[in-house]
Amino acid sequence: MIDRRKFLSRSGLALGAAGLAPSMPAWARGAHGGLAARQGSDVLSGEHLIMTVEDATLSTGRRVGPAVTVNGTIPGPLLRLREGQNLTVDLVNNSSDETSIHWHGLLVPFLMDGVPGVSMAAVQPGETFRYEFPIRQAGTYWWHAHTLQEPMGHYGPLIIDPATPSPHHYDREYALLLSDWSPMHPHTILRKLKLGEEYFNYSRTTATDDYQLSGAERRMWARMRMMPTDIADVTGSTYSYLINGHEPENGLELAYERGERIRLRIINGAATTFFNVRIPGLAMTVIAADGQDVQPVEVDEFQIGSAETYDVLIEPQGADAFAFVAEAMDRSGMGLAMLSTQSGMRAEVPPLREPPLLTMADMGMNHGSTMEGMDHGSSGEMDMSGMSMRDTSLLPNFVEAGPGVDMVAMNPVDRMDFPGLGLDHVDHRVLTYSQLIAAQPNPDTRRPTRLKEIHLTGNMERYMWSFDGKKFSAVTDDPIRFAFNERVRVKLVNDTMMAHPIHLHGHFFELVNGHDGFQPLKHTVIVQPGGSATFDLTANEPGDWAFHCHLMYHMHSGMFQVVTVRPLQDDGDGQ
Repeated sequence: MIDRRKFLSRSGLALGAAGLAPSMPAWARGAHGGLAARQGSDVLSGEHLIMTVEDATLSTGRRVGPAVTVNGTIPGPLLRLREGQNLTVDLVNNSSDETSIHWHGLLVPFLMDGVPGVSMAAVQPGETFRYEFPIRQAGTYWWHAHTLQEPMGHYGPLIIDPATPSPHHYDREYALLLSDWSPMHPHTILRKLKLGEEYFNYSRTTATDDYQLSGAERRMWARMRMMPTDIADVTGSTYSYLINGHEPENGLELAYERGERIRLRIINGAATTFFNVRIPGLAMTVIAADGQDVQPVEVDEFQIGSAETYDVLIEPQGADAFAFVAEAMDRSGMGLAMLSTQSGMRAEVPPLREPPLLTMADMGMNHGSTMEGMDHGSSGEMDMSGMSMRDTSLLPNFVEAGPGVDMVAMNPVDRMDFPGLGLDHVDHRVLTYSQLIAAQPNPDTRRPTRLKEIHLTGNMERYMWSFDGKKFSAVTDDPIRFAFNERVRVKLVNDTMMAHPIHLHGHFFELVNGHDGFQPLKHTVIVQPGGSATFDLTANEPGDWAFHCHLMYHMHSGMFQVVTVRPLQDDGDGQ
């Protein structure tokens, strides 16, 4: 006997799927593509390059799943260019989905910036798009799709050699592109995050765990409906952490000879992961941030947010091998490479450290990393009266306090001197933004004429993200407006408990970090939880530019805006 209702239901679903199949991308039909992705990058140089996007399958040890390659590899090709040349790139889309290339950190005409819906139409399957622009700078950068092909492997390193000799001597160099990859398709990841933002968090606190939390602290977090372990949206439970496309089990080797000085060009191309980078037993001298030279500073570790780049010099001595470790900020896994004087040499790999916990400072309460100074009352319970991360009366009137805003920093302070979650109590030297000093004086010495304050807002339970309480879909006709050549100070206030790497296309800005006249230039800035970060901008690149959080699923959930740079007469009051 066949149940008629079930039969009709199942038949309808089958017919619907059959009717949709021709318009569905390969990943949605269960096909990964016939191409097996090669791990590692080839090198492309010259003035006319061809970059071909294809569906593929990537295998990383225990994980196999859908991927996207450019010229057959993950990462895609390393582009080696020279300052002053002209570049033509033909982007050939042989994949099943729309695509583009954004030249991350490069100063290009805005129509060449590669952001579908802002500066171009997406390149459809079967189409070819030609990029043409001059190379106006030198340094370490990267390129990537500005679609959900990016976390599937559509990214690669980009090195531009300077027109004049580098002030730094080195014998060898490596470009190291850090990334995270999952066999779970980005659409599926985003859907699971929307259903429950803690879906991938396997480090939740329980009554019997080892986290150093008192009962009062546990109750405080419970009342706020938050978790002190909510560090990353997606974790090592789902991700493989890659260096140049290789997981730790691959044994990626970086050869060197004794006595050499080596330049490492380190790029974080991850979709959602911050990495803590260190080489146990070896100091690193930071010489560039986001492709721009800084005065050398020696450190033992640094945190690199999604989309940032750092160049470091190292001089391996005293051993035949050193481990290059890129540990995920939530410490759920690591990327690994081995610096070695001969093939097969191995250094000891440090174990994953204990996961960090969020603190009162990450709530914007400015109490540091402890609960000291709070009123515990006669019963020993912490007095939470007068303390709320949902007091929207603290927000300025330009922030829309709707369903998309469930957190408000009570007392956000500048956190340029904070090394990053989990690194504030280690016993070695860790880089902070306050240590970065530009190698050359800032070219624009004018004082900013106005302050533009922007709030980073969100509702973590609903997985909604925005600027000033407005998702991008709601503000496409209301961009952030700057007059051409205007000098403006921008203050970013983080009203959430997550660190956000905020990227402005088409420009470099100067971090306001106490080094007037030598403020470091960057294209991406991490705004720490519950804190603020400020930069000075000379808006001298006309056009419409994307401005967004570079955590992939925050951007696609609404933390995105358009910055419009126009002559003053076209901008009204310029506000």
